[in-house]
Amino acid sequence: MRKIFGFHGGIHPPENKHQSLEHPIRDAGIPAELIIPVSQHVGAPAAPCVEIGQAVLGGDVIAEAIGVVSVPLHAPTSGSIAAIERRPVAHPSGSEALCIVIDTDGEDRWRSLEGVEDYRTADPAQLLERIRECGIAGMGGAGFPSAIKLAPRNPIETLIINGTECEPYITADDILLQERAQRIVEGAQIIAHIVQPQEILIGVEDNKPEGIEAITAAAAGTDLQVVTFPTKYPSGGEKQLIEILTGKQVPSGGLPADLGIVCQNVGTAVAVRDAILDGRPLISRVTTVTGDAVSKPGNFDVLLGTPMAHLLHLAGYDERKNRRLIMGGPMMGFSVPTPLAPVVKTTNCLLAPTESELPTPPPAQACIRCGMCAEACPASLLPQQLFWFAQGKESEKLEAHNLFDCIECGACSWVCPSHIPLVQYYRASKADIQQQRKDQAKSDYSRERFEARQARLEREEAEKDAKRAARKKAAEERAKAAATGEGEEDPIQAAIARAQAKKAAQTNEGSGESELEKLERAVVTTQKRLDTAQQKLSAAEAEGSDLVDALRTGVEKTQSKLDKAKAALAEHQANHSEAPAAAEEPPVDAAQAAIQKAMQAREADAQKSPQEKARDQLGKLEQRLAKAQQRLADGRAAGEEDKIIDALSASVDKLREKISETRAQLAETESA
Repeated sequence: MRKIFGFHGGIHPPENKHQSLEHPIRDAGIPAELIIPVSQHVGAPAAPCVEIGQAVLGGDVIAEAIGVVSVPLHAPTSGSIAAIERRPVAHPSGSEALCIVIDTDGEDRWRSLEGVEDYRTADPAQLLERIRECGIAGMGGAGFPSAIKLAPRNPIETLIINGTECEPYITADDILLQERAQRIVEGAQIIAHIVQPQEILIGVEDNKPEGIEAITAAAAGTDLQVVTFPTKYPSGGEKQLIEILTGKQVPSGGLPADLGIVCQNVGTAVAVRDAILDGRPLISRVTTVTGDAVSKPGNFDVLLGTPMAHLLHLAGYDERKNRRLIMGGPMMGFSVPTPLAPVVKTTNCLLAPTESELPTPPPAQACIRCGMCAEACPASLLPQQLFWFAQGKESEKLEAHNLFDCIECGACSWVCPSHIPLVQYYRASKADIQQQRKDQAKSDYSRERFEARQARLEREEAEKDAKRAARKKAAEERAKAAATGEGEEDPIQAAIARAQAKKAAQTNEGSGESELEKLERAVVTTQKRLDTAQQKLSAAEAEGSDLVDALRTGVEKTQSKLDKAKAALAEHQANHSEAPAAAEEPPVDAAQAAIQKAMQAREADAQKSPQEKARDQLGKLEQRLAKAQQRLADGRAAGEEDKIIDALSASVDKLREKISETRAQLAETESA
């Protein structure tokens, strides 16, 4: 017989488990609609990879894992995607979350599944990848992705399969021990092949005689050891179960893997077995439905995403008798705001109690400092101190008193004679501290960006100062050399002379532009300005604008400049008309030719169709957008200030809006 250890604290609340064990597991069937929340596990939510209206088969991936701590989601049956939207979910906050809604067709058609022929010869890494691909997360706790938990850094000495199920009312694990013991053993052996432990223990409380008998018979002839121990709540907690079976205590802030131990729930073991041997993803689970408000309590094999209302209907739910619906047990469960919320991977129980069965807690009274909460705490904490610190929002003291070691079992609240909801205070404090950590991380990141930018600016300024100092020193040395006569010539005067010579050369021959070409260009430029001014004047006269007089004056001045430019050009042509070539052929008026060419270009643009103009405009906008996006990317890479990044982002957004409007206009003109 294996030695059994104890743990500090614990309580013995009424079990109330017999109600749901009178019948074997029942099939919950296929509801008309399945609501699949994309977040059913610890870590990053899965990302939908299907579209509305798309047909799916059972086992198809409908949401992909994002990041390492994440798992995919699969269609529990065949149907079509009806919506991808926010729906009510089972959460203590009562909030909504993104869900994938499937209209089922009732045919339960599946994609082909393929299991591993012999897991004993398979590489553990391949088995872990299969477990991850099948979307398996812990089914007895918070829903931590199993593939990560089964890949510890330290060697594993002990694998524990948790069949304790200490919470009152819940019998989902007990019925699994009774009816699916062989599948639990097979799943445990697969997990053992992955983690290579020295021993495999299946821990079960002694209040499950039929389950103990079934699992003991299934484990006969294997290296699995079934260990039973006295019933006490919360012996099913991971740390408490480890202490019971091994005598070891997981240190504050540590993990079981630090002690060479891995724990898995019996439901998770069955899911691992189905994934490896059958290739079946996690799309259903066994859930207990009980309480005096249901006439046919029991355990149901239910598809994930099934509305709780469907499951309650199968159990004979009487809404008039029930004031609050609870997901989980009476100790660690939480109220569900609506029965339309779906069943998820961690839904082990739906409790529908009557008021007399589970009365509403009376108003909290002042703490009398009796110390009963500290005696009951299985984590050896000081609940009374934590309560005071939680009331005072003293985060540092809460962490110093190991708030995050609290498993929220509710034992302290259950024994409190003042009816203080201690666990609710601890949950709220944990959420506040976690939010503070996120805010601090964001602040640290912003500070690091600011410091990096400041360092860059200081570095650039230092480089500029160094260059200025070098230039100043060189100038001083040149001046000193000129004053002492050490140089043959004054370098400053030499530089001025070189600049003057360069300018003269450009004037005489370097520019390549003759006097005639300059005069012709002046005529063309002035003509364009005159055309533009006349267009503005015409528009203003048509609108009756107050700017008509000012625009008319501008047109007159521009016309005067054009006349002078043409006169200068004619005078130059007359003065050079004696050239031999001019006697044979009359000179070409280059100014008029250039003007004619510009007018032809405008006429060609005016003759373009609305579609062509829209396409030209769209091309120009797309080029501007590409340049703006490049400037934004360069600014982010250079660590520019937030206001500069915001301005660049706003410019990109405006260009995108203009492009959308232009595309819409182009579509309208093409469809007309």
